[in-house]
Amino acid sequence: MWLVGVIITSTKVIVKTLSVEDHLLLIMIKLRLGCSNRDLAYRFNIPQSKVSKIIRHWVPVMSEKLKDLIVWPSREAVRANMPREFRHKFSHCHCIIDCTEIFIERTYNLQARAETWSNYKSTNTIKYLVAISPAGAITFVSRGWGGRASDKEITNNSGFFNKLEFGDEVLADRGFLIREELAVIGATLKIPSFTRGKSQLSAHEVDTSRQISRVRIHVERVIGRWKNFKILTSVIPISQVDLLDDFVTICAALVNLCPSVVKRKR
Repeated sequence: MWLVGVIITSTKVIVKTLSVEDHLLLIMIKLRLGCSNRDLAYRFNIPQSKVSKIIRHWVPVMSEKLKDLIVWPSREAVRANMPREFRHKFSHCHCIIDCTEIFIERTYNLQARAETWSNYKSTNTIKYLVAISPAGAITFVSRGWGGRASDKEITNNSGFFNKLEFGDEVLADRGFLIREELAVIGATLKIPSFTRGKSQLSAHEVDTSRQISRVRIHVERVIGRWKNFKILTSVIPISQVDLLDDFVTICAALVNLCPSVVKRKR
């Protein structure tokens, strides 16, 4: 009820035949089911142009109101809520990071098409850096980048480093080659060991890599829950790409209202 109250008091009715609650319902259906504007127009018996107007007014307002649910926690808060599986090997872990991609329509602009082309997905995408706390809350979401951008480039230019403090530990996958950048601010990087150029990993490297992978799976689980909002797994029309950062923020905030995927065992 708090959520409904915050959003409804900050927006306005666009279509007179729909109540303010119906406006909110339309947005939630758009996010959860990824319905097209044409589908929503049919469901609510209004013109498609009115659906577009509702989305363009409500989505930015909802994003602005809900972004405060994505909080970068203090070191004390992270330690106080540290799950047991992190305490032995990763007691200084402040966050786990990963990048995720969202499909977009192919644009006619050749430069934009090149910048959004993802070799990994073999299609045009917008890419986001996501950080979660050890307890499983989304604590940072970058703005969208073209799919061509590397994980390192996004991390370096997203403002993520400004959040970290001396002594923080960041867990990531092998693609995040940011050890030197973290060292400048006194933070450390934990990634699985590279096998390139080695015939065999040492027993210590194998054990450490296994431990990192075991806890890193949580960021993938959180992103999986985040993408239960089907808007993030559908192909975003070019006409709505400018709203994608807002879609992403709203969905991340709503995920943070759900129980954590990481079990807290004392």
